[in-house]
Amino acid sequence: MTLYARVKRSTIRSVVTGVVGASISFASCNALADFKEPGKIIAGSDMTFYPYEYMKDNTPKGFDIEFLAGLGKVIGRQTVDVDTRWANLIPGLRGGRFDIINSSMYITADRLKVIDMIPYLKSGDAILSIKGAAYQPKVPEDFCGHKVGSMAGTAWLKPLKKLSKDYCEAKGLKPISISEYPTDPQATQAMLSHAVEAQITDAAVARGIVEKTGNRVVISSDTLIYPVLNGWGVKKGNEEVRQALIKGLKAFSKTPEYAALLKKYHFKAPTAEDIAQLMPKQP
Repeated sequence: MTLYARVKRSTIRSVVTGVVGASISFASCNALADFKEPGKIIAGSDMTFYPYEYMKDNTPKGFDIEFLAGLGKVIGRQTVDVDTRWANLIPGLRGGRFDIINSSMYITADRLKVIDMIPYLKSGDAILSIKGAAYQPKVPEDFCGHKVGSMAGTAWLKPLKKLSKDYCEAKGLKPISISEYPTDPQATQAMLSHAVEAQITDAAVARGIVEKTGNRVVISSDTLIYPVLNGWGVKKGNEEVRQALIKGLKAFSKTPEYAALLKKYHFKAPTAEDIAQLMPKQP
């Protein structure tokens, strides 16, 4: 079963409402007026999140960049990647700066209030610590009384802050001290300079950090933390763009390139059960 079919079977209205006209050709998708430019998909991405999206030799690279390029190819659209800091992605989308957000964005109930999102990947978080340090947290509960670094605006901050109050303080332990940084590499640098004791980030990003720092840090958590769906962001009401993405995902998921890309980055497409369980319910 393709990823598109699994998405279609989901009852989540924000993903599948309006998915009609399967016989509409990709050529007619290209003629739709709500893309910013004919024949293109303008995508906002924070290019500081290796291996999802990053800059190398002044060129956008990474899983999300390649994934969207592959999808664009099957629907006859060229992808244009706009490097945008994380805090400006949703405002930029809503303000019409780009057609979609393509930045390994976690699908949350709060985000679904202001944008539509289409799931294409299952992800989650991991904890990083300094190799050889005495402090090696396994789970978020181990953060009580410690300094933790994170990129600002991320989905895991809300449950962490709730955990600090409802678990740490409720048990008479010291709260979690969370330091937020504009980018993920800055959070890593803070840990390496001992400004924080640990870092929480996306699990795939954590693997990349271990590689890029020459094993100066380690993944201290043993299991995936806060499992979640990654999704593209689309401006609410922009059905033309949303439906074109869903059709493109359906077509791209049937190609050898799609399977090869997932294998290359050690990722898995979400199952129907993943989508049913992890997609936030809307009122």
